[in-house]
Amino acid sequence: MATAFFRFYAELNDFLPRRRRQREFAVPLDGSPAVKHVIEALGAPHPEVDLILVNGQAVDFSYHLQDGDRVSVYPVFETFDITPLNRLRPHPLRQPRFVLDGHLGRLAAYLRMLGFDTLYTPDAEDEHLAQLASDEKRILLTRDRGLLKRSLVARGYCVRQDDPHAQIVEIVERFDLRSAAAPFTRCLRCNGLLEAVNKADVIQQLQPNTLQFYNEFHRCALCGQVYWKGSHYQRMQRLLLELNIL
Repeated sequence: MATAFFRFYAELNDFLPRRRRQREFAVPLDGSPAVKHVIEALGAPHPEVDLILVNGQAVDFSYHLQDGDRVSVYPVFETFDITPLNRLRPHPLRQPRFVLDGHLGRLAAYLRMLGFDTLYTPDAEDEHLAQLASDEKRILLTRDRGLLKRSLVARGYCVRQDDPHAQIVEIVERFDLRSAAAPFTRCLRCNGLLEAVNKADVIQQLQPNTLQFYNEFHRCALCGQVYWKGSHYQRMQRLLLELNIL
């Protein structure tokens, strides 16, 4: 039987059993399959792959494997440009926008707090999420590997961490988001942009203590939610310091 030899690099090893991590391993071939199908059969969703070298030459997902091929599989490069090589998608994302599945609600709030355009609907179906990611060129964040393997999804990432606090640290590091962050510019509730408003314009929406102690307010242009620098603001500032964004 024909055989190809694979090696996965960096965080793509998360999808492999331990015996295959950080080393070359043989994969029997049934005919001459497309390299994309074999990569996903081995466990890595295609949106997390950005470069494939076969025998030292860059190929795309449609390349059909041959006996003896040596395949190197690399993750998405968000922090530096590999344009001179044959990428698997036309352009890197330099202004990342996100769509999240229903299990990542707290992470969605954190991303909005950092100012990133983040769509989140708790009960959205997988097909709808994949379509949104494709139509609007968004990065799909999920813990469901099967969702990432849908052909519509060009950009996506399988969130490794369980805790939301650890998740936002992971995503900021993975997508090099620090320089692009614009904290406190989006609504945590609906993703709309915030605008400064006079106290008199929102007085009917405020509790007596808020009226007494605060004078600066912002309001969501979409849903009308009002924000001020209360205790929640102090907690979010501590997170920003931890992320090295402030």
